Amino acid sequence: MSSLIWLMLLSCSTLVISTINASDGNAPQDKSIFILAGQSNMAGRGGIHAGVWDGYVPPECHSSPKVLRLNSKHKWEEARPPLHRDIDYLKACGIGPGLAFANSVLQKNISIGDIGLVPCAVGGTQISEWRRGSPLYKQLLSRAHAALHDGGIIQAILWYQGESDTQSQEDAKLYKMRLAKFFTDIRSDMKLPELPVILVALASAEGPYIDEVRKAQLGLDLRNVKCVDAKGMEIGNDGLHLSTEGEVKVGQMMADAFTQFMA
Repeated sequence: MSSLIWLMLLSCSTLVISTINASDGNAPQDKSIFILAGQSNMAGRGGIHAGVWDGYVPPECHSSPKVLRLNSKHKWEEARPPLHRDIDYLKACGIGPGLAFANSVLQKNISIGDIGLVPCAVGGTQISEWRRGSPLYKQLLSRAHAALHDGGIIQAILWYQGESDTQSQEDAKLYKMRLAKFFTDIRSDMKLPELPVILVALASAEGPYIDEVRKAQLGLDLRNVKCVDAKGMEIGNDGLHLSTEGEVKVGQMMADAFTQFMA
Protein backbone atom coordinates (compact mmCIF):
# COMPACT_ATOMS: atom_id res chain seq x y z
CA MET A 1 0.00 0.00 0.00
CA SER A 2 2.78 2.41 0.96
CA SER A 3 4.55 1.63 -2.33
CA LEU A 4 1.41 2.50 -4.27
CA ILE A 5 1.03 5.83 -2.47
CA TRP A 6 4.70 6.63 -3.13
CA LEU A 7 4.27 5.94 -6.88
CA MET A 8 1.18 8.18 -6.98
CA LEU A 9 3.03 11.06 -5.28
CA LEU A 10 6.01 10.65 -7.60
CA SER A 11 3.73 10.73 -10.63
CA CYS A 12 1.99 13.92 -9.43
CA SER A 13 5.25 15.71 -8.69
CA THR A 14 6.59 14.81 -12.16
CA LEU A 15 3.41 16.21 -13.74
CA VAL A 16 3.77 19.50 -11.82
CA ILE A 17 7.43 19.91 -12.83
CA SER A 18 6.59 19.20 -16.48
CA THR A 19 3.79 21.78 -16.43
CA ILE A 20 6.03 24.48 -14.94
CA ASN A 21 8.76 23.83 -17.51
CA ALA A 22 6.29 23.94 -20.39
CA SER A 23 4.92 27.33 -19.31
CA ASP A 24 8.29 28.83 -18.41
CA GLY A 25 8.62 32.14 -20.28
CA ASN A 26 12.29 31.40 -20.95
CA ALA A 27 11.72 27.97 -22.47
CA PRO A 28 13.42 27.58 -25.89
CA GLN A 29 10.14 26.76 -27.65
CA ASP A 30 8.65 30.18 -26.85
CA LYS A 31 8.65 32.85 -29.55
CA SER A 32 10.92 35.87 -29.07
CA ILE A 33 9.21 38.98 -30.44
CA PHE A 34 10.90 42.11 -31.72
CA ILE A 35 9.10 45.37 -32.58
CA LEU A 36 10.53 47.11 -35.68
CA ALA A 37 9.64 50.81 -35.62
CA GLY A 38 10.73 54.18 -36.97
CA GLN A 39 10.75 55.52 -40.51
CA SER A 40 11.92 54.52 -43.98
CA ASN A 41 15.36 53.12 -43.21
CA MET A 42 13.72 50.68 -40.77
CA ALA A 43 10.92 49.92 -43.21
CA GLY A 44 13.67 49.20 -45.74
CA ARG A 45 14.65 51.02 -48.90
CA GLY A 46 17.61 48.82 -49.79
CA GLY A 47 17.47 47.90 -53.47
CA ILE A 48 14.90 50.56 -54.40
CA HIS A 49 15.60 52.12 -57.80
CA ALA A 50 13.21 54.62 -59.42
CA GLY A 51 10.53 53.64 -56.93
CA VAL A 52 10.78 49.91 -57.58
CA TRP A 53 12.52 47.17 -55.56
CA ASP A 54 15.09 45.26 -57.60
CA GLY A 55 14.10 41.98 -55.93
CA TYR A 56 17.61 41.07 -54.80
CA VAL A 57 17.66 39.22 -51.45
CA PRO A 58 21.15 38.97 -49.92
CA PRO A 59 22.08 35.70 -48.16
CA GLU A 60 21.81 37.42 -44.77
CA CYS A 61 18.11 38.10 -45.43
CA HIS A 62 16.97 34.71 -46.68
CA SER A 63 13.78 33.33 -45.16
CA SER A 64 13.73 30.67 -42.46
CA PRO A 65 10.91 28.72 -40.80
CA LYS A 66 12.31 29.98 -37.49
CA VAL A 67 11.72 33.65 -38.41
CA LEU A 68 8.12 34.83 -38.61
CA ARG A 69 6.47 38.13 -39.52
CA LEU A 70 3.23 39.60 -38.16
CA ASN A 71 1.38 40.80 -41.25
CA SER A 72 -1.11 43.66 -41.46
CA LYS A 73 -3.97 41.28 -40.60
CA HIS A 74 -2.22 40.29 -37.34
CA LYS A 75 -1.39 36.81 -38.62
CA TRP A 76 2.00 35.14 -38.33
CA GLU A 77 3.69 34.03 -41.55
CA GLU A 78 7.21 33.10 -42.61
CA ALA A 79 9.19 36.33 -42.87
CA ARG A 80 10.26 37.29 -46.38
CA PRO A 81 11.41 40.65 -47.71
CA PRO A 82 10.12 43.26 -47.94
CA LEU A 83 9.03 42.97 -44.31
CA HIS A 84 7.06 46.24 -44.34
CA ARG A 85 5.28 45.74 -47.66
CA ASP A 86 1.78 45.90 -46.15
CA ILE A 87 2.60 48.36 -43.33
CA ASP A 88 4.55 51.15 -45.08
CA TYR A 89 2.43 50.54 -48.17
CA LEU A 90 2.41 54.08 -49.61
CA LYS A 91 6.04 53.73 -50.72
CA ALA A 92 8.03 50.91 -52.29
CA CYS A 93 9.76 48.78 -49.66
CA GLY A 94 12.89 46.73 -50.14
CA ILE A 95 15.55 45.35 -47.83
CA GLY A 96 15.61 46.65 -44.26
CA PRO A 97 17.61 45.58 -41.21
CA GLY A 98 14.99 43.22 -39.74
CA LEU A 99 15.81 39.90 -41.41
CA ALA A 100 19.58 40.44 -41.19
CA PHE A 101 19.05 41.10 -37.47
CA ALA A 102 16.96 37.95 -36.95
CA ASN A 103 19.27 35.64 -38.90
CA SER A 104 22.32 37.04 -37.12
CA VAL A 105 20.70 36.44 -33.71
CA LEU A 106 19.91 32.84 -34.67
CA GLN A 107 23.50 32.26 -35.78
CA LYS A 108 24.73 33.33 -32.36
CA ASN A 109 23.02 30.25 -30.87
CA ILE A 110 21.13 32.17 -28.22
CA SER A 111 18.37 29.97 -26.79
CA ILE A 112 15.43 32.24 -27.53
CA GLY A 113 13.35 29.96 -29.73
CA ASP A 114 11.71 31.15 -32.92
CA ILE A 115 11.83 34.85 -33.76
CA GLY A 116 8.74 36.94 -34.44
CA LEU A 117 9.24 40.28 -36.20
CA VAL A 118 6.52 42.92 -35.87
CA PRO A 119 6.89 45.61 -38.59
CA CYS A 120 5.57 49.03 -37.49
CA ALA A 121 7.79 51.57 -39.30
CA VAL A 122 6.36 54.22 -41.63
CA GLY A 123 8.52 56.31 -43.94
CA GLY A 124 8.82 60.07 -43.58
CA THR A 125 7.54 60.20 -39.98
CA GLN A 126 8.88 62.60 -37.37
CA ILE A 127 9.32 61.69 -33.71
CA SER A 128 6.38 63.97 -32.83
CA GLU A 129 4.13 61.69 -34.90
CA TRP A 130 5.01 58.81 -32.55
CA ARG A 131 3.87 60.64 -29.41
CA ARG A 132 1.59 58.90 -26.97
CA GLY A 133 -1.98 58.70 -28.30
CA SER A 134 -1.05 59.30 -31.95
CA PRO A 135 -2.20 56.89 -34.69
CA LEU A 136 1.33 55.47 -35.08
CA TYR A 137 1.67 54.99 -31.32
CA LYS A 138 -1.71 53.25 -31.11
CA GLN A 139 -0.88 51.04 -34.06
CA LEU A 140 2.39 49.95 -32.46
CA LEU A 141 0.61 49.05 -29.22
CA SER A 142 -2.14 47.21 -31.09
CA ARG A 143 0.33 45.16 -33.12
CA ALA A 144 2.46 44.39 -30.06
CA HIS A 145 -0.64 43.15 -28.26
CA ALA A 146 -1.67 41.04 -31.26
CA ALA A 147 1.80 39.50 -31.45
CA LEU A 148 1.36 38.10 -27.94
CA HIS A 149 -2.02 36.53 -28.65
CA ASP A 150 -0.69 32.99 -29.04
CA GLY A 151 2.24 33.32 -26.65
CA GLY A 152 5.78 34.60 -26.73
CA ILE A 153 7.91 37.31 -25.13
CA ILE A 154 8.61 40.80 -26.42
CA GLN A 155 12.39 40.92 -26.23
CA ALA A 156 13.20 44.40 -27.58
CA ILE A 157 12.20 47.39 -29.68
CA LEU A 158 14.40 48.06 -32.72
CA TRP A 159 14.20 51.76 -33.62
CA TYR A 160 15.59 53.59 -36.66
CA GLN A 161 14.19 57.09 -37.13
CA GLY A 162 15.19 60.75 -37.12
CA GLU A 163 15.99 61.73 -40.69
CA SER A 164 12.82 63.85 -40.89
CA ASP A 165 13.69 65.69 -37.67
CA THR A 166 16.86 67.14 -39.20
CA GLN A 167 14.93 69.63 -41.33
CA SER A 168 14.04 72.03 -38.51
CA GLN A 169 16.41 73.36 -35.88
CA GLU A 170 13.58 73.35 -33.33
CA ASP A 171 12.73 69.70 -34.02
CA ALA A 172 16.40 68.77 -33.79
CA LYS A 173 16.72 70.52 -30.42
CA LEU A 174 13.60 68.80 -29.06
CA TYR A 175 14.50 65.39 -30.46
CA LYS A 176 16.26 63.97 -27.41
CA MET A 177 13.42 64.92 -25.05
CA ARG A 178 10.75 63.60 -27.42
CA LEU A 179 12.61 60.34 -28.05
CA ALA A 180 13.16 59.68 -24.34
CA LYS A 181 9.48 60.34 -23.63
CA PHE A 182 8.40 58.01 -26.43
CA PHE A 183 10.51 55.15 -25.09
CA THR A 184 9.34 55.78 -21.52
CA ASP A 185 5.67 55.97 -22.53
CA ILE A 186 5.71 52.89 -24.75
CA ARG A 187 7.44 50.83 -22.07
CA SER A 188 4.89 51.99 -19.52
CA ASP A 189 1.88 51.24 -21.72
CA MET A 190 3.28 47.84 -22.65
CA LYS A 191 3.89 47.21 -18.93
CA LEU A 192 7.54 46.40 -19.68
CA PRO A 193 9.50 49.15 -17.89
CA GLU A 194 12.87 47.44 -18.47
CA LEU A 195 12.25 46.47 -22.11
CA PRO A 196 15.52 46.72 -24.09
CA VAL A 197 15.63 49.29 -26.87
CA ILE A 198 18.19 49.28 -29.68
CA LEU A 199 18.26 52.45 -31.74
CA VAL A 200 20.33 53.57 -34.71
CA ALA A 201 22.25 56.85 -34.96
CA LEU A 202 21.66 58.38 -38.37
CA ALA A 203 23.84 57.81 -41.40
CA SER A 204 21.93 60.33 -43.54
CA ALA A 205 19.37 63.09 -43.23
CA GLU A 206 16.70 65.13 -44.99
CA GLY A 207 17.95 68.43 -43.57
CA PRO A 208 21.03 70.25 -42.24
CA TYR A 209 20.64 69.44 -38.52
CA ILE A 210 21.86 65.86 -38.60
CA ASP A 211 24.64 66.48 -36.07
CA GLU A 212 22.14 67.68 -33.47
CA VAL A 213 19.91 64.62 -33.93
CA ARG A 214 22.87 62.22 -33.94
CA LYS A 215 24.16 63.78 -30.73
CA ALA A 216 20.75 63.22 -29.12
CA GLN A 217 20.67 59.59 -30.24
CA LEU A 218 24.20 58.75 -29.16
CA GLY A 219 23.78 60.60 -25.85
CA LEU A 220 20.40 59.22 -24.80
CA ASP A 221 20.76 58.19 -21.17
CA LEU A 222 18.02 55.67 -20.44
CA ARG A 223 18.34 52.30 -18.79
CA ASN A 224 18.51 49.31 -21.18
CA VAL A 225 18.92 51.48 -24.27
CA LYS A 226 21.78 50.82 -26.67
CA CYS A 227 22.66 52.90 -29.73
CA VAL A 228 24.48 51.57 -32.79
CA ASP A 229 26.04 54.07 -35.19
CA ALA A 230 25.19 53.81 -38.89
CA LYS A 231 27.60 56.58 -39.85
CA GLY A 232 29.74 55.41 -42.75
CA MET A 233 27.26 52.81 -43.96
CA GLU A 234 26.74 52.70 -47.73
CA ILE A 235 23.98 55.03 -48.94
CA GLY A 236 21.86 54.41 -52.03
CA ASN A 237 21.64 56.61 -55.11
CA ASP A 238 19.01 58.89 -53.54
CA GLY A 239 21.54 60.06 -50.94
CA LEU A 240 19.13 59.38 -48.08
CA HIS A 241 18.40 55.69 -47.70
CA LEU A 242 20.84 52.91 -46.89
CA SER A 243 21.79 50.54 -49.67
CA THR A 244 21.05 46.84 -49.34
CA GLU A 245 24.57 46.33 -47.99
CA GLY A 246 24.13 49.14 -45.49
CA GLU A 247 20.80 47.77 -44.24
CA VAL A 248 22.34 44.33 -43.72
CA LYS A 249 25.27 45.74 -41.75
CA VAL A 250 22.96 47.79 -39.50
CA GLY A 251 20.84 44.71 -38.83
CA GLN A 252 23.92 42.76 -37.82
CA MET A 253 25.09 45.60 -35.56
CA MET A 254 21.70 45.59 -33.83
CA ALA A 255 22.01 41.83 -33.34
CA ASP A 256 25.40 42.33 -31.70
CA ALA A 257 23.84 44.93 -29.38
CA PHE A 258 21.00 42.55 -28.48
CA THR A 259 23.43 39.77 -27.53
CA GLN A 260 24.98 42.20 -25.03
CA PHE A 261 21.58 42.44 -23.33
CA MET A 262 21.32 38.64 -23.24
CA ALA A 263 24.80 38.36 -21.74
